[in-house]
Amino acid sequence: MASYREIVTKAVIGKGKKEFTNHYTMVPEQIPTTILGCWVINHNFTGKLQEEKILVTGTCDVNIWYSYDNDTKTVVSKQTINYEELLQVSRKKDKNLTTNEEVIVRSLKQPVCSKVDIKDNKIEYDITKELGIEIVGDTKVRISVDDEEDEWDIIMDETDEEKIMHEIDETVKEDFIKEEK
Repeated sequence: MASYREIVTKAVIGKGKKEFTNHYTMVPEQIPTTILGCWVINHNFTGKLQEEKILVTGTCDVNIWYSYDNDTKTVVSKQTINYEELLQVSRKKDKNLTTNEEVIVRSLKQPVCSKVDIKDNKIEYDITKELGIEIVGDTKVRISVDDEEDEWDIIMDETDEEKIMHEIDETVKEDFIKEEK
């Protein structure tokens, strides 16, 4: 009959991902005529437990290239945006959990500018990103333990092996098959 043991280990006890689209406005130095490009760089973020939810805070730099003066000149304007996302990550039910939990946040889809428009001499744009969140905590795993011990293999020295091979060579008769006429 098998008995059981409990192993205390760290494991992922909650996991989820979510895509976010946030709207921002930039007041450019010049009155824009046409948007020529928009890119997002320097994305940094961190996550922490806040009561029963995960708070992700982050920053990134948005660079918008646009023309002005009736499309005769261009300039790139930079804006650093800060964001906070509050998420509810479902945890796998485990009555043996402790409060020693760690939050791991990953960028599953880097932030990109998904929409950009000129409205009232301002640039309005949307940034889309996807974040993956894992909660790592202590948990117990119950395993079955076999009470029977495995048999020990006999380890032979090379000299013992040579002796056995010599005995086999001596006992085998090479003329055990005789031809019949």
